[in-house]
This record gives sequence, structure tokens and C-alpha cells, in this order.
Amino acid sequence: MRMRKWVAGAVGLVMMVGSATFCLAGMQEDVDQAVAILQRFQEIPEKSIPPAVLKGAKGLAILTITKAGFIVSGRGGTGVVVARAGKGWSGPSAIGTGGAGFGFQIGAQVSELVIVLNTPDAVRAFSRGGNVSLGADLSVAAGPVGRNVAADVLPTAAVYTYSRSQGLFAGISLEGTVLMSRDDTNRDYYGRKVTPSDILAGKVKVPKGAQGLVKVLSRY
Repeated sequence: MRMRKWVAGAVGLVMMVGSATFCLAGMQEDVDQAVAILQRFQEIPEKSIPPAVLKGAKGLAILTITKAGFIVSGRGGTGVVVARAGKGWSGPSAIGTGGAGFGFQIGAQVSELVIVLNTPDAVRAFSRGGNVSLGADLSVAAGPVGRNVAADVLPTAAVYTYSRSQGLFAGISLEGTVLMSRDDTNRDYYGRKVTPSDILAGKVKVPKGAQGLVKVLSRY
């Protein structure tokens, strides 16, 4: 009984930390980090996201996730999602993820994730707001790598996932990961109440602070 109470308390603490992460992470920091992540993903062409995949993408979700644990593991992260809108790219909409699990793991890991939205349905899933469950709401697969992937190869899943990880954990699985809209963060960043649907449809003017992200995306 005492052990159960301790575990329950630990899980609660993990979830509280995850929630705090969402509140404390500034949207501009997430936008700037998204630019850096995209640039880092392209540093090694032989192991990078293929240009053909990026050029065919209908949208991208870019996140930084921290995973840490001792017996009870926790995971939390923040980021942004963007979509093609007309002849360019939309402004960023804030997203986050979090959760807890059990395992004999000790250490911490920071993962940089790029999720390629291959279909209009994938973009619509993020446009609705609320939660998106990878593997349940959308089919998910590890994306192909390398610069020589042919442009005419059809996607095998609604979303492709890519990750760069450091630390003591071997990696991160996105099957079953739930991504949630951060509506309050969007409101603070845009200075008014806006919806993910309007942002990703290009109906909301791209803020000055996100111009660097749009510039990087304009290459694809």
C-alpha cells in the first residue's frame, strides 16, 4: 500500500512537471528552436530528411521533448506545427506533449523531433485543436532518410517521424504519442484569440518573430 501511494505521488509529480513545462516554455523560444532543429537535421545529407519528403509535405510539427526518470519515467515537450497555405507557409501554432510510464530507467534525454504531415487529413487533425494521437488518429511511420529518395515515391503513412536524441536513453517511440494544442500560448503569441484552424489555413498574419522560420521553410 505504501509503495502504491509513493508511485501514485511520483506519477502526479511527473504530470505536474509536464504541465509546468508547457506553461513556462515561451512560444518564441519554440519558434527559434524549430529553426535550429530544421537546420541541424540537414547538416548530414546522407542521414537527413530527404528534400523530396520536405517538398511534398503538407505540414510539419517540430518539437523538443525531454524525457527523464528513475523507476517512474516522465516525458514532456513543446513545439510548433506549420502548414502550407496558398503559395507559402502558415504561421506557427503551439503544440505540446506529455506523459508518464514505468520502467527501470535512470537518466535524462533531450530529443528533437520533426513530424512530417504527408496528407491534408494530417493537417486537418492538427487544425481541429484538442489532441492528436499518433498511430490512432493518424498512421505513423519512421521516415526515410538520405538525399537520394525519389520525389515520386508515395508516402506510406499520414505522418513520417524523425528524431535526434542525446543522453542515456536509446531513443523515443512516437507510436501512441498524444500531441495537444496550446491555445493559451497561441493567444499570448498572437496577441488575441486565434484558432489552430485559422493559423494553419494562413488566415492569421505571420508574426515578425516567426519570419525566420517561414524563410527556412520557403526552401521547400
